[in-house]
Parts: sequence; C-alpha cells; structure tokens
Amino acid sequence: MLRIKQITLNMLEENCYIVSDQTNHAIIIDCGAYSNADRQAVTAYVETNNLHIVHHLLTHAHYDHCFGASFIWQTYGVAPMFHSEDLPIYNGMASEIFGYMGDCMRDGSLPEPASHFADGDEIQWGDSKLTVIHTPGHTPGGVCFHCAEQNILFTGDTLFYASVGRTDFAGGDQHALLTSIRQKLFILPDNTTAYPGHGPETTIGFEKQHNPYTR
Repeated sequence: MLRIKQITLNMLEENCYIVSDQTNHAIIIDCGAYSNADRQAVTAYVETNNLHIVHHLLTHAHYDHCFGASFIWQTYGVAPMFHSEDLPIYNGMASEIFGYMGDCMRDGSLPEPASHFADGDEIQWGDSKLTVIHTPGHTPGGVCFHCAEQNILFTGDTLFYASVGRTDFAGGDQHALLTSIRQKLFILPDNTTAYPGHGPETTIGFEKQHNPYTR
C-alpha cells in the first residue's frame, strides 16, 4: 500500500509528493523546495519515517517543480528523472528566472538528469511501481504517473481540480493538452484519485463530469 505525503512548497504553492511503501523505500515527485523551510519540511518527513529515497521524478521541468533538484541531489544523492522532451526547459530555466530565484538555479549545482523516461515506462522502487503516461500540452515532455493497482494518478500540471494546465508558456499546446487528457487520462477508472501539481486532489470521474475545459 502506497503512503502519500503531500507538501506544498514555494511561492507558487506547488505540490511535492513523497511516496513510500512498506519497505520504507520512497520516491519524491516534483520537489519544488525553494526556502530553508521548504527543505526542512521534506527532510523532517523523510527522517521521521526513516525513508530511503530512491528516485526523484519530475512530471515536467518548469522551475517551480524543480527548485529542489539540487537539494535532493546533495542530500540524498538522487538526480531527477524526466521526459527527454523537457530537457531544453530544464537546461534553460535559469535564464528565464530573474533576481535571487534565478541565482539559485545558476549556481552550478543543478544536477544532470539521472535518466529520461518515455511513455509506458515503469518506475520501480521497493515493492511498488508507477507507469509513465506521456501527456504533452503543458510542456512537450509533460507526464503523469499511474498506479493501476491502487487507482492513483499524479498529474503534475496536466490536470487540476476543475481545471487544466496553462498552455501559454513556450512549448505549450492547448490542443495537445486536451487530447492528452481525453485520450490518456479519461480512459482510466472513474474512481482514480488524481494528485495534481497545484491545488486539491480530485478524481477522474469528477473531472469527466465537471471540468469545463475538457467538455
């Protein structure tokens, strides 16, 4: 049984998830830890629960989901994994952020990716696994992570409660985003719980019925 801890981080209130199982092996999804308080919230949960961090997975490479990449690498020796089509965003994010926020991404410590995954790949740790679903639209390499056994889906900025991800950033594509949602996410069971990159959790059934953007 997966244990899911949501920690809301940084000024954009990004949802980071620490997902563990009975082996106490764990993955971190989208660590956007920016401040010392953010980082302490992550380490406190990991230490209190005696977790061993195996992977750092990114649903996409926008900076609010990557602020903690260096911190996770330096603290746990785990570099991020993400879809290769988001590599230009990851490599170029520092030039798009101004002031101190940009400085913290330009200090030379942003780790090289551990690896890239593709649609249908399985991410394994402990006794658990997640399947990668490529859902381009918010970014070219945007993905969701699905646990079919427990009807759990981590949607990043693809799908939110009664909303969808923005497509007005470089690489965004509204048609692709809505196609991803309708053809790849809305085919999942209605009782699938969706944990988004911002805001409250929802279900696939609720979004099929009530999301105004996908009708």
